[in-house]
Amino acid sequence: MDPLIPLLGVVVIVGLSSLNWRCSVKAVLVIVILEGILRKWVLPQASDLIYFVKDLVLLGAYLKYYLSSESKYPLRLTSLTIALSMTVVWCLCQAFNPSLGSLIVGLFGLKAYLFYIPLMWMLPSLFQSEEELYRFLRNYLLLVIPVTLLAVAQFYSPVSSPINMYAGGMEANATAGDAVRVTGTFPYILGYSSYLCTCFSILIPFVSLPQPKLWQWLTYFELLMVSGTTLMTGARGLLFFEFLFVVGYIGFLWFTQPSTAAKSTKQFILPVILISAVVPMFFNKAIEAFSSRVEVSGSDTFLDRAFSAFAEPEYATQFKGFDSYGIGATHQAVSTLRQTLHLPWGETPPPAEGEMGRVVLEIGPLGFLMWYGLRLILIFSLGQVFLKLKTPFLRNLALAVFLFHAINFTTQLVVNNTFAIYYWFFSGFIFLLPELEYRQFLSYKHWVEQTHV
Repeated sequence: MDPLIPLLGVVVIVGLSSLNWRCSVKAVLVIVILEGILRKWVLPQASDLIYFVKDLVLLGAYLKYYLSSESKYPLRLTSLTIALSMTVVWCLCQAFNPSLGSLIVGLFGLKAYLFYIPLMWMLPSLFQSEEELYRFLRNYLLLVIPVTLLAVAQFYSPVSSPINMYAGGMEANATAGDAVRVTGTFPYILGYSSYLCTCFSILIPFVSLPQPKLWQWLTYFELLMVSGTTLMTGARGLLFFEFLFVVGYIGFLWFTQPSTAAKSTKQFILPVILISAVVPMFFNKAIEAFSSRVEVSGSDTFLDRAFSAFAEPEYATQFKGFDSYGIGATHQAVSTLRQTLHLPWGETPPPAEGEMGRVVLEIGPLGFLMWYGLRLILIFSLGQVFLKLKTPFLRNLALAVFLFHAINFTTQLVVNNTFAIYYWFFSGFIFLLPELEYRQFLSYKHWVEQTHV
């Protein structure tokens, strides 16, 4: 293939996406859901190239937003910006680590760690009001319906069925009992699990939100489908997340606002009854398959994996001490990148399954402290936003995003770009939600002043 053709494609995608950065950012959130259709069924031979399409669209949005004269959310000196700056500088240095063998690998690693972070400061300009944010999230959740219906079809189809594919046209080989572990429109199980985790986090605040009857019942149906297909993924961590999320959500509401928590809790009664009645009726096979996976794998194995993440950093330091192999060294796509571009192989890092161990191997113990220190600061910042907000919907969204970050503290972020996009998009709620409430206050103040003129 003429190398000018892909280059021309890059220029066209970046150029078109820079025409309207707001539409491009929202389009990326849709592409995340739909790119698997292209990678699995339409153009499996171009799977690796399609993987980068959403990043090119986002790059165009970045260029348009950050290089334009449009007013932007101010970058203030806070513990978050200080921690982020230190982490970025450290990661940049690790891109030049000689153990990588090539700077291109380091640049790919930088993309995995840092590329989606600029989304945070774009959100206050992306949504102008609480109503606009609500409508976007409400409409975005409609995509849950076709995606989960496809997952149901996959579950009841043979493993060899054409709809049960991974990226590149590979046949799905992960099963729970006699059924396939579903992926929906996503290339792999991990991406679909991240999507369900995200949608579940948004749906819970919507349950207690006063909506027109049609949208209220659509919310219930979406929550039902997310809960049902969670079992079909066979992902025990996802089910554990949903359990912790509900307990944490209700618990924080009762602890911080007991006067309104009773009303919110009552609004959960109907969907809980519906899900409890419908899931065993229509998802009985999924329950059996999930139970079979738990029995085969064993609960001890799951708990060992859950807690072993905290032991991985100490184990990883045995190989390089305070040194590292360079950013991106353990990424699963690096070997393909080296082969495609004929890059030097560099040092081969030891295998690491969990992300905490990977981070130590790639950016060293000091970089590990910076990276996870940054993630902790994000959690605390979201907690502060939740406590300060007064508007019920915005406050409940802040709580949902806080729990999303806190429960997923050890979840793979660097190597799971689906989760990474949602993670940093939600991180932008630190700036977005207080800004929306402030705009709402100014609008109300202006209205009061006008009525008394």
